[in-house]
Amino acid sequence: MSHALKQVFNKDKTFRPKRKFEPGTQRFELHKKAQASLNAGLDLKVAVQLPPGEEQNDWVAVHVVDFFNRINLIYGTISDYCTEQSCPVMSGGPKYEYRWQDEHKYRKPTALSAPQYMNLLMDWIEVQINNEDIFPTNVGTPFPRNFLPVVKKILSRLFRVFVHVYIHHFDRITQMGSEAHVNTCYKHFYYFVKEFNLIDTKELEPLVGVRGSGVCG
Repeated sequence: MSHALKQVFNKDKTFRPKRKFEPGTQRFELHKKAQASLNAGLDLKVAVQLPPGEEQNDWVAVHVVDFFNRINLIYGTISDYCTEQSCPVMSGGPKYEYRWQDEHKYRKPTALSAPQYMNLLMDWIEVQINNEDIFPTNVGTPFPRNFLPVVKKILSRLFRVFVHVYIHHFDRITQMGSEAHVNTCYKHFYYFVKEFNLIDTKELEPLVGVRGSGVCG
């Protein structure tokens, strides 16, 4: 990790507090196993595969929380440059605009600025991953039937953060010397969602062939 990247990423710049796994739990052990694979320099396509004997939903849950933390951190590093003035629309270039919809204030898809969208997105994901009815933490508690649909929605929305960062803020990422880190995070995310079919291929199109993203779709 470059000195510039350490300076940025060691600051308390995360967009939200990190969600941590409780030591001694099965999720904590799975998290350590996933991190060990990454740290060992394994091919990312191999690192995302379900370890023998593990439950897929547990593996997916651990990665969703980890991706939330990592993408949170990436957006935190450029959030000072993503303002109402610079990014009045949550988009990924002229072809892709993302509108926000939820069950509360925005019942219809609504055009928002990128920082507004990001705030609502991170708040919404935090609620989901802290909800024991969706992401149970006790060993033996079954995952609900709507677990994967919720996961797919979380990941497809997190992907939009990558799109916005790559299309609108990659120059800033490059200036900080953190493009290699961001590219690795994106490749990890991409191979994971492809491995478990968690995001429709069409939704991934905005970053196909985009500079630095490092995957071809």
